[in-house]
Amino acid sequence: MRKVLAGPADRLPRPPYDAEIDTIVKALGGMPERYEVEKLRKDAAARTQPLTNALLSDKSIKVDDLSIPGPRQDLTISVVRPATTVDESHPCIFYIHGGALVAADRFAGLDTSVIWAREFNAITISVEYGRAPENTGTQPAEDCYAALLWAGKHLLELGIDPERLLLYGTSAGGGLAAATALMARDRGGPKLCGLVLECPMLDDRNEKVSSQQFSTGPFYNSTLNRFAWRCLLGERAGGSSVSEYEAPARAGDLSRMPPTFLDCASAEPFRDEIVAFASKLWEGGVQAELHVWPGGPHGYDRIIPTAPFAILARQTRLAWIRRAFFQTI
Repeated sequence: MRKVLAGPADRLPRPPYDAEIDTIVKALGGMPERYEVEKLRKDAAARTQPLTNALLSDKSIKVDDLSIPGPRQDLTISVVRPATTVDESHPCIFYIHGGALVAADRFAGLDTSVIWAREFNAITISVEYGRAPENTGTQPAEDCYAALLWAGKHLLELGIDPERLLLYGTSAGGGLAAATALMARDRGGPKLCGLVLECPMLDDRNEKVSSQQFSTGPFYNSTLNRFAWRCLLGERAGGSSVSEYEAPARAGDLSRMPPTFLDCASAEPFRDEIVAFASKLWEGGVQAELHVWPGGPHGYDRIIPTAPFAILARQTRLAWIRRAFFQTI
């Protein structure tokens, strides 16, 4: 059982939470005394199971599970497609779920595929990658890339337009999506029309100002983040031997990456590593769009989806994907 005791107090003053979030903070109180993989997994399952049940019973989409070859063992992917569709080529969102690298499954956040099917007539593919600590180093990213590569080789039989394959990751899945995009760049494909990094987990070093501002609290914080990275990297976390396929913030060159959308909130530990990653993309000549939504913690979109800034964030994300699929970014 892997666990870590709560960390030190925040070392720097914090940007304020949105008023609606502040109410939740006061109700939730402090942070756990320790983090454990088993409890994180149990809590994630309890949060996502009702949404998974709703997805699987939704008549507007069809969900098929497939077993495909992986780098170490077979992988399971779920393919979500519009229920009423003619014989045509669809845009595709290849989705990688979050969960601090250690928790959740391919259905976490996949309820959004219903919106993507309605808005874009899109097919969504979600992969069950190996989680830490059972899978370490580059193994989770290699799983994601193997599934993306398989999809790239089967686009026509899946009914996917080869010019409209987009990679999307949330939180830990955002970091894995960035690593997978780097692999696709370095290994010759598949070709991506866009990359969406929703509050991505990119940097194992926890050195940025925002990491020091949010080391405590009831939401995702840098103490939990250190624990998650140690589950993946062990004693190497924060050291000099970590590769960009493990922690994408380690990449020295982000040129030739696909057009990229990044967003995060102002009151979360990932904020500054995401801003730095966007700047590195621009440095490499990549078309990138960055949004930092004021007052939100990590995961604000799920914590309080009715907040005006959360609604605007979802609308902005959808607008960017629409452009990636149907226009030129």
